Amino acid sequence: MRSFEKIILLSLCMGLSGPALALDGSDSPAGVTPPMPLFKNSLHALNEAILGLRSGDAASSVEALKYAAAGGQSLAQWKLARMYAAGEGVPHDDAKAYDYFLQIVSNYDEDNISRREIGIVSSAYVAVGIYALNGLPQIKMKPDVFRAHELFQFAASTFGDPNAQYNLARIYLDGVGIKRDPRQAAGWLVLAAEKSHMEAQALLGNLLFTGQGVQRQRPKGLMYLTLAVESAGEDPKHAWIVDLHDKALKVASDGDRQTAANLLTDYSARR
Repeated sequence: MRSFEKIILLSLCMGLSGPALALDGSDSPAGVTPPMPLFKNSLHALNEAILGLRSGDAASSVEALKYAAAGGQSLAQWKLARMYAAGEGVPHDDAKAYDYFLQIVSNYDEDNISRREIGIVSSAYVAVGIYALNGLPQIKMKPDVFRAHELFQFAASTFGDPNAQYNLARIYLDGVGIKRDPRQAAGWLVLAAEKSHMEAQALLGNLLFTGQGVQRQRPKGLMYLTLAVESAGEDPKHAWIVDLHDKALKVASDGDRQTAANLLTDYSARR
């Protein structure tokens, strides 16, 4: 789970996550169906789900989340979507994850949204956009870069979502289905990078250092690459960031490195 998702959970329910448990009914006697819990309303179901997750009772929490989600509780829809997408506490099922994310997107009302829901709605737009970009064979949904672009554009512009800005930039850099536009990509990457988005910092740094379709600024590019590699750590999935940084460092002049170090000091001082 990425940091912005943790922030959403912490701010909305002060620690929703709990250990994932099997949902195959193995704890119930053969042939016996446990009684369905009774909920006063969708909000009551959501609160019960939160209590269950806090205590580690994921199995009963899923039913409460489903009840709350059916009643329009966006947090329940978002939590279920995340659980199905990751296979946490429930079997992995991208079709169900997509459906719950899509419910949030479809029900978005700009005139009737609370501040605490913005993060949920924004991340749902990004998730649906990623599914649109990659397609979903499980429901015979083909990749649709134009729809993905529309969803990322909306979340990037309306909510200032750094993940949307990053994914939108990737579309412009890849140039598949959409005309390649490194300058526009760089603009979106700057916005995401200034929000400490690690992948955006890496791509932006590489663009600026190499001058691929944008004005070359080697020291500034090296600065962003340094910021990214410091966040990447030793996680293998971030090896590409380390590679970009190392390649730039090998060809950087002493002047590039010194100026990049000065820029990094100034950047850190602004934080």
